Amino acid sequence: MANVRNLKKDINYVLGDIIEAVYVWEYTNKDKEAKAGEAIIDEAIETFDSLIARVNAKHVENPKAHFKAINADLEERGRALIDKINKLG
Repeated sequence: MANVRNLKKDINYVLGDIIEAVYVWEYTNKDKEAKAGEAIIDEAIETFDSLIARVNAKHVENPKAHFKAINADLEERGRALIDKINKLG
């Protein structure tokens, strides 16, 4: 990983794209219930907040391992959210 700034950008882009995908789904499926989409958006925002808080944590023992774990967690949570979007319908 190049640096913390790029990790923050990755978090922002990935979760922003997921939220945008939910909005697109809601727009194209106006006849379906939007509560499931809202739940995914809420989860994406919670994920964003928790990951950014971990990135901004000071005094970590092994920074390289810490940021690598955050990146892996972003990938895992992002895929889970995408799977939820795909199940919407």
